Amino acid sequence: FFNTLTVTIPATIIPILIAAFAAYALAWMEFPGRALLVAAVVAMLVVPLQLALIPLLTLHNQVGIGKGYLGVWLAHTGFGLPLAIYLLRNYMVGLPREIIECAKVDGATDFQVFTKIVLPLSFPALASFAIFQFLWTWNDLLVAMVFLIDSSGQTTVMTRQIVELMGTRGGDWEILATSAFVSIAVPLIVFFTMQRYLVRGLLAGSVK
Repeated sequence: FFNTLTVTIPATIIPILIAAFAAYALAWMEFPGRALLVAAVVAMLVVPLQLALIPLLTLHNQVGIGKGYLGVWLAHTGFGLPLAIYLLRNYMVGLPREIIECAKVDGATDFQVFTKIVLPLSFPALASFAIFQFLWTWNDLLVAMVFLIDSSGQTTVMTRQIVELMGTRGGDWEILATSAFVSIAVPLIVFFTMQRYLVRGLLAGSVK
């Protein structure tokens, strides 16, 4: 349980921090190639996760982070960034331009505009992605089995432990059902706590 929290919490916070800065730059900063970057982010949304597992694991092993928490954090961050940037960028584009222009007229820098105006106003979108990312990383089995190679069981996550509880012949379904019920308790708490932000964040920018 605590191993799963150790994987899930940083794997949710890190992509939000990176994506928020990237989304603001793509939404409100003028620089060459911005449209191409937005198109690249959209294209990355359709890349299957399984396609990048082996090359990414090879890279992690060469660097020396392929068998610990850092490797799985970076993997989840990389797989979650396209959706995060796309979602936050669409939300930030819909913010009133007059607010940002007035702040810049008053002498605010881009960093001040981002931290004091855009970031607080973008909380519904941040919460929406946080729900998706938390649920995905909490219920993940494939990435954990690839990037958390641990024979001693010290970094085993709940999904892998549930599979092992079933046994080699696939029996003991009552144990699987009980374990699954316990494992969904935390995602349910997170969802019902932040559900009011989910619809606001997803529908923002859809109607002008």
